[in-house]
Amino acid sequence: MLARLVAVGQAGVSVRRVGGNRAGEMRFTRFLRNPKVTPNEMVAHARARTALLVKDRHILAIQDTTTLRDDGKLSSLNLHPMIAVDAGDGGLLGLVDAVFLSRVGGKKHLCGKRPFEDKESRRWLDATQTAASLVAAGAACVTVIADREGDIYEEFACRPAETELLIRAHHDRMLEGGGSLYDCLAQEAELGCETIDVPAHPGRPVRQATLALRAREITLKRPKRNHPSEAAKLPKTVTLTLVEAREIDPPQAATPVHWRLLTTHPVTTLAQALMITGFYRQRWTIEQLFRVMKTKGFDIEAVRITEDEPFENLTTATLIAAIQVLQMVRERDGQAGRPLQDALASDDQPALEAICQTLEGKTAKQKNPHPKGSLAYASWVCARLGGWTGYYGKPGPIVMLHGLQSLKAMLQGWKLRQDV
Repeated sequence: MLARLVAVGQAGVSVRRVGGNRAGEMRFTRFLRNPKVTPNEMVAHARARTALLVKDRHILAIQDTTTLRDDGKLSSLNLHPMIAVDAGDGGLLGLVDAVFLSRVGGKKHLCGKRPFEDKESRRWLDATQTAASLVAAGAACVTVIADREGDIYEEFACRPAETELLIRAHHDRMLEGGGSLYDCLAQEAELGCETIDVPAHPGRPVRQATLALRAREITLKRPKRNHPSEAAKLPKTVTLTLVEAREIDPPQAATPVHWRLLTTHPVTTLAQALMITGFYRQRWTIEQLFRVMKTKGFDIEAVRITEDEPFENLTTATLIAAIQVLQMVRERDGQAGRPLQDALASDDQPALEAICQTLEGKTAKQKNPHPKGSLAYASWVCARLGGWTGYYGKPGPIVMLHGLQSLKAMLQGWKLRQDV
């Protein structure tokens, strides 16, 4: 099913298209509706594969939530995945966790009255606890990264000791000794500056921004809770490091870049601050993944399956397929040196090399520059099959998805040729 999703996914996901014919359609329909098939089983299998790749690496475990269905009123279905990215080279290693959240509106007034165990925000800590298993699998370090929605006191107070945290602040929390989080860096000297590329966004072109960096250790006070018994479960304070990155002289019409990053990593030097902001920028990887799953790739939101269980099964399979596509995009420059087996089978290599020979031209830019057997070698082939000429920038997710579709068809033809 994964192979079929990758092969036809650029045209949108439907069981009929993925099946290929009536027999395939019915086979996948039965699979998706089989009560023994669950997202948890698929995620566990993908996590086991990811665990094989983390040994001796510093892993960035990036988590976020995306909406899959929303009736515009009170009901929505959301997906909360966590992915593993190599902190050193930015290579996407695979899936760590994923859960579905069915939201029913009209209950916001009850949020502060429910125990933490019953809140949806529990998902951030649950994923962090799952990420801790990567240390047992051999990871040298695991840093969990989340945007502002993950700024939850319980996340800091109850994190597993095996994990570090890096979360963008959302709340102006009170500090022990007086003062608030947002004002505590006003008197701190700059550690230095860095210049970053701000990615394009609807209505916002790509641009560069120069950021002034400051940092200091802070101690957060436990926030008030409606139930004293709930507050008593948490430590009265949590000590973290606050790293601020504030844009200097932004363009007049632009929204200035301003990050307040809470982390368990110590930061006292410019090099350490640059490491933290570099880690946080890797959070963009999960946004790219959502784009590949949605309108820029598989278009999972357009699937017509109405039953929750089959739709969640198909979405989980699509998530895993989208990660495979994005792995190839991330490795298009060969910086991580990942092997072919991250995305393709080792016995596909002879066919891949034969296909590559038909795509190479006479100029240096039309030659595959990557070593055979590497994922970058396969990414170059997919990019060329997807329409990339070797010139004019780098191939993106959509080009790679189109090329992977063609490659899968060619590999299938190669296998049929061998069988005959």
